Amino acid sequence: MTETVDLERVLRDASLRVTRPRRAVLSAVAGNPHADTDTIIEAVRQEHPAVSHQAVYDSLRLLTRLGAIRRIQPHGHNARYEARVGDNHHHVVCRSCGNIADVDCAVGEAPCLAPSHHHGFEIDEAEVLYWGVCPDCKDRLAA
Repeated sequence: MTETVDLERVLRDASLRVTRPRRAVLSAVAGNPHADTDTIIEAVRQEHPAVSHQAVYDSLRLLTRLGAIRRIQPHGHNARYEARVGDNHHHVVCRSCGNIADVDCAVGEAPCLAPSHHHGFEIDEAEVLYWGVCPDCKDRLAA
C-alpha cells in the first residue's frame, strides 16, 4: 500500500462511515508528508473551516489504527503523520531543524524484519530512524 489508500474501502471494510473530516484528514496527511497535528489541522481547515480540532485528532487516531496512515514520533519531537504505509520504509531526521525524509529499506526484502534474536515476538514491522544534519542546516552551520 505505498500509494494513497482508498479511504472509502478502508473505512467500509472496518464497517465505518466515510465522513468529511476523515476524507479531509487523509487528504491533508497525503499532501503534507511528515506533518505534525497542527499542520494537519491547518490544512483541513483551509478546505473545511468548521471541522473541529477533536474531529481531526479522532480521525488521525482512527486512520492510524486502521493502517491508512502511519504515525511516527522521533525522540524529542511531536508526532508526525504520513500516508506512505505498508512498505517498511524508514526515516532520516535532522538533529538541527527536525526535518524528516523517507529512506527506502536498504537491502533485500524487508531485512529489518529478521532480527538477530526475536525474544519470542512475532515481528511484523521495523522502525529505523537515522539521525544527522540536513543539507540546509549543514550549509548554515558551515557559514
